[in-house]
Amino acid sequence: MIKRDKVSDLLKSTEFGKEVTVMGWVKTFRNNQFIALNDGSSLSNIQVVVDFENTANEILKKINTGAAIKAIGKLVESVGKGQSVEVKATTVEILGESDAERYPLQPKKHSLEFLREIAHLRFRTTTFNAVFKVRNALAFAIHQFFNERGFFYLHTPIVTASDAEGAGEMFRVTTLDFDNPPRDEEGKVNFKEDFFGRSTNLTVSGQLEGELGAMALGQIYTFGPTFRAENSNTTRHLAEFWMIEPEVAFADLEDNMNLAEDMLKYVIDYALKNCEKELEFLKGRLLDEEKNKPQAERNELNLIEKLRFCLDNDFERITYTEAIEILRRSKPNQKKQFNYLIDEWGADLQSEHERYLVEKHFKKPVILTNYPAEIKSFYMRQDDELVNGKKTVSAMDILFPGIGEIVGGSQREERLDRLEARMDEIGIPKDELYWYLDTRRYGSAPHAGFGLGFERLVLFVTGMTNIRDVIPFPRFPKNAEF
Repeated sequence: MIKRDKVSDLLKSTEFGKEVTVMGWVKTFRNNQFIALNDGSSLSNIQVVVDFENTANEILKKINTGAAIKAIGKLVESVGKGQSVEVKATTVEILGESDAERYPLQPKKHSLEFLREIAHLRFRTTTFNAVFKVRNALAFAIHQFFNERGFFYLHTPIVTASDAEGAGEMFRVTTLDFDNPPRDEEGKVNFKEDFFGRSTNLTVSGQLEGELGAMALGQIYTFGPTFRAENSNTTRHLAEFWMIEPEVAFADLEDNMNLAEDMLKYVIDYALKNCEKELEFLKGRLLDEEKNKPQAERNELNLIEKLRFCLDNDFERITYTEAIEILRRSKPNQKKQFNYLIDEWGADLQSEHERYLVEKHFKKPVILTNYPAEIKSFYMRQDDELVNGKKTVSAMDILFPGIGEIVGGSQREERLDRLEARMDEIGIPKDELYWYLDTRRYGSAPHAGFGLGFERLVLFVTGMTNIRDVIPFPRFPKNAEF
C-alpha cells in the first residue's frame, strides 16, 4: 500500500518537524523553488519548498504545471502569507510528466465554456473540485435522510418496456442489426426477435416500478440514472441525469409536500455544514461572475444567504388556480414581457412564470398544487371537485429561485376505475401495464411520491448556471464524449 499524507490532513496539522510524504499534481512552480501542490483532498494547495541547489536539474525541468510528483520532507511552519504550514522537501520524484507547452490548464483563469471543451481535465480546477465535492455531499445526504426515516432503497430497472411519462422521447435499446432488421408481415421491425423479445428503451423514470415496492414495503426511494431523448440544447436539460424518487403508501398530497420540503431542507443544511469551504469558494466565484452583469440582473442574496433563506422560510403553498390569477395580473404579463403570455386557466406554466412566482412575487420557494388534469400524467389522482368545469389532479411542483421546477410529484390514483378511464382517455394500453394495474386490483391504498432531478438540486446549491457543469460527464444532443 502506498504510504502518503493527504494535503487536507497536513494543512490542519501542527506536528512540525515530522517527516511526511506528499503526492499530488503541480499547480504552479515559482522561482525554481516553490511548488503549489494539490492531491484533490482539499480546495487549498500545500506549498512544497524544493532544495533546488541539491536537486538534479533534470528533475527541476520536469516540475511543470499538471505533473504528478512525490515529495518527502519535513512539515514546517510557513513564514509565507496565506498558509500556515509547508513541506520542506529533501527529495522530489516525478511520477508523471506534463508537457508544459501542451497542457491546457495553465495557471490562469479559464472560462466555463473553455473547460466544457476539455471536460476530461476540468476536475483538476478549483471550481470543479468544489462542485463535485458538494455533489458528493448532497448524494450522501439524500441516502442519509431516507435511511433515518426508515425508507428502503429500491433499484428500479434502467432497461424497461414502459414509458412512465407517456412522452415517447426515449432511447431505444436493441441488439437488432440496424442495416437489416427482421420484419413482420406488415413490414414493421419485428422486435420479437430482439434480445428481450419486445421493444425496450432506457428508463425515463423509476416511479411506476417504485410504486410496486411501496405497496408492499410501505416506503421506498430510488436514486439512479434516467434518460430523455429530448432535443433540448439548453442550460437546464440533459439527456442523462439522476433522479431521486420516493414512493410512500398510506400518504396523501399533504404528506407528499411535507416529505419533499423536509428532504430539501435536510440536504441543503447538510451541505452548509459539511461543505463550508467549497460553498464559500463558490459564493466568491458567483459574486465575481455577477460583477459583469447589470445591477438589475444580479441576485439580491449571495449563494450562502440564498441557501439559508430556503432553510429559514416555510415554502409558500398555493394552488395552480391561484398562481394563474397572480400571473395573469402581473406586470410582466400585462406589459407583454413574458415570452408565453398567461391568458386563461389551463396554460402549462413555463420556467419564466415559475421564476416570477418565486423570485418576484413571493420571494421564497413555492409549492404549486392541483394542476389541470390535461397537462399532467395519467397516474395522478383526480380531484373530486371540478375547477372552471374541468378536472384537476392532486399534483404538486416545488419551485426554487434561479431554477424553476426542482421537484414534481403527486398523490397517485389508487382507484382502478378512475385510473383505467384516464388511460383509455389518453390512449395508454392497459394490457402492457397489467402489472401496474394489479396494485389497484389487490389491496389498493392511497399513496404518493415525487421526483427530484438531482442535477437541478446541485445546480441550485452550487450556484452554477449551466446544468452541464454539475454532472461529471454530461450527455446532450450531439455529444456523448468519454
